[in-house]
Amino acid sequence: MAKGSVQDQAFLYSMFQRVDKDRSGTISAMELQQALSNGTWTPFNIQTIQLMMGLFDRERRGTINFAEFAGLWKYVSDWQAMFRRFDEDSSGFIDKRELRGALTAFGYRFSDQFYDLLIWRFDRQSRGQIAFDDFIQCCVVLQTLTNSFRGHDTDLDGWIHISFEQFMTMVFSVKM
Repeated sequence: MAKGSVQDQAFLYSMFQRVDKDRSGTISAMELQQALSNGTWTPFNIQTIQLMMGLFDRERRGTINFAEFAGLWKYVSDWQAMFRRFDEDSSGFIDKRELRGALTAFGYRFSDQFYDLLIWRFDRQSRGQIAFDDFIQCCVVLQTLTNSFRGHDTDLDGWIHISFEQFMTMVFSVKM
């Protein structure tokens, strides 16, 4: 099927209607959470749902319409392909080694201790590995913080000099 074809649109619209349980014409975070699966028989992390909805909710209503849902659907599908690419053992989880491979491919270079911190922060199940939905959240948070950092890294050398208040403002201004 070609991208953007009538069949694709019909499929997406039928999906949208199934997810829109209250028939409001928009999808809430709770409706979306019930519709998405991370492949581990656990519900999608509500924080990840809210983060993704924030990326697509253009009018800041707290819900998404069909056009926004179509964008979010593609976004999740793209992340799923990325997740499968780096889940080398097909376990349905990303472990520390796989996370290092993914983030290195995205251009990041972190210490071993930082990868431990990322696993600790995004491993909701305390298994030493990250589920699909938490992988999305980890990557989006890293990208958001990176963009915020780059706003202060005027000479692009990877170093910034800011006050504590500037740091706090930078962190609390980031939508996560």
